[in-house]
Amino acid sequence: MDYHKISKEILQLVGGEENVQSVIHCMTRLRFNLYDNAKADRNALEQTEGVMGTNISGGQFQIIIGNHVPKVYQALIESSGLSDESANKTSKQKKNMLSAVFDVISGVFTPILPAIAGAGMIKGLVALAVTFGWMSEKSQTHSILTAVGDGAFYFLPLLLAVSAARKFGSNPYVAAAVAGAILHPDLTALLGSGKSISFIGLPVTAATYSSTVIPILLAIWLMSYVEKGIDRITPSSLKLIVVPMLTLVIVVPVTLITVGPLGAILGNYLSVGVNYLFNHAGIAAMILLAGTFSLIIMTGMHYALVPIMINNIAQNGHDYILPAMFLANMGQAGASFAVFLKSKNKTFKSLAFTTGITALMGITEPAMYGVNMRLKKPFAAALIGGAAGGAFYGVTGVASYIVGGNAGLPSIPVFIGPTFLYALIGLFISFAAGIAAALLIGFEDVQPEQAKAPGMPGVTAGGEIIHSPIKGEVKALSEVNDSVFSGEIMGKGFAILPEEGAAVSPVEGTVTAVFKTKHAIGITSARGAEVLIHIGLDTVRLDGRHFEVHVKEGDAVAPGDLLITFDIEEIKAAGYDVITPVIITNTDQYSFTDVKKSGMVKPNEALLALS
Repeated sequence: MDYHKISKEILQLVGGEENVQSVIHCMTRLRFNLYDNAKADRNALEQTEGVMGTNISGGQFQIIIGNHVPKVYQALIESSGLSDESANKTSKQKKNMLSAVFDVISGVFTPILPAIAGAGMIKGLVALAVTFGWMSEKSQTHSILTAVGDGAFYFLPLLLAVSAARKFGSNPYVAAAVAGAILHPDLTALLGSGKSISFIGLPVTAATYSSTVIPILLAIWLMSYVEKGIDRITPSSLKLIVVPMLTLVIVVPVTLITVGPLGAILGNYLSVGVNYLFNHAGIAAMILLAGTFSLIIMTGMHYALVPIMINNIAQNGHDYILPAMFLANMGQAGASFAVFLKSKNKTFKSLAFTTGITALMGITEPAMYGVNMRLKKPFAAALIGGAAGGAFYGVTGVASYIVGGNAGLPSIPVFIGPTFLYALIGLFISFAAGIAAALLIGFEDVQPEQAKAPGMPGVTAGGEIIHSPIKGEVKALSEVNDSVFSGEIMGKGFAILPEEGAAVSPVEGTVTAVFKTKHAIGITSARGAEVLIHIGLDTVRLDGRHFEVHVKEGDAVAPGDLLITFDIEEIKAAGYDVITPVIITNTDQYSFTDVKKSGMVKPNEALLALS
């Protein structure tokens, strides 16, 4: 896989570098904050090699890559002027309150997840070593490793301060100084002394800030306004000293007097609420959460739950949300393995097996998007698998005791505690239930490759004949005045300069995508070829004017069935080129033979052979 090629294609299709406010990545996704999400070509992105899907959540444009996302991200940064530190720019898009909150949570927590995950796994392994007698709790080795594991959590406000400052557009080092002040040993001792505390006559509420989440987020949010306000009224020659000095002397006391205690109270109530829910409706709550967690993962908002998980463990010593995520992932793995067991298509069988293994390791997007959702019924089976494990966890009260790693088998140490054995049994239940449900429900298999088809040399029955969808003149893609098509970024194919305003199906298959703007349509043939018909260039801007679609997603079509009618003259009058690219978006699965490369063609005339 050429990561630099993929990253360049992605950057172009999200609207270019000038449309990118910032970009970060999580375990499976590139997460863009774009100035204008409308400039991103989602359909083209979803057809790009290495891209499994796209999603917009909390105003954030997410591109699902899978296991290779760190390498694609690195290639993106290396080949452009982008940096995830560019978050101090202000987006032109307006977000509602809920979207803004989700965007902040995702943007703040995603960069610090490696530190939390690494430290959490160390804590789990240390606990495992003590449990099996491999290490004494009184040894110096234990003390040092405990400090290594606890460090990221004890000083979590420090990590969050830096990350939040970048998100809010503040100085990250001044933010770290704010966090350092509220974590200072002397201040911690004073707040824990039980004495009445005041600052210039104002009462200071005693609170503990180590390992907390909400107080520092509120503090840095406040700081972003204070710092910018002071900066606006301070002469340039004095900014270096005056701005940070006044920011610290204002923000830290206000945090201790109002913001910090408020955050601590909110955190306590949040933990109490989650505990109450699972203590009084544990079975129903866990069935619902584990059974629907894959839907949460689809939106990318599972990262919005990270602060709740951390807060639960800090306040209560355990958490119920992460176990539900584990169960959902095991259900996805089980459903994918069921496809592996039942599919007759050797290529798809291999894909189901490898993505199933990946899901067991905690990365579910390849199995979810590449296998289970593609076949539909296995995805429902995966949800059933998660719910089945959720019922067992609800009865036995399984919890996680640290936050670390992915929700997969390598992160099992997060369960080390009183319910560890039950945790292992529940994971097996979800996996087995996912397999059983998928086998019982069944699915329509991807058609296997067969012997060579007669009458077309070099073309197998597992390949395809692509017919002309339009009457007009055949053109090479290199003649299309659009680099995405002419550069074969979306795939190989051909183009037609239409004489009549009607497009018919070039293959036998199923309509898989009908663009809202009516200018393009996607069809997956019965033999697996993914065909995109894109009428005109930049015609998406017409917003459906001069087009009429005659099919809907899910319709079965045969060669010659009418798909779209369009007014050629009106489109030209509006200033748009009507040349129509016909692209095979899963190009990498085929070799190509031109049946006719130029000249006039009629609908249903063979143009391209795939093998």
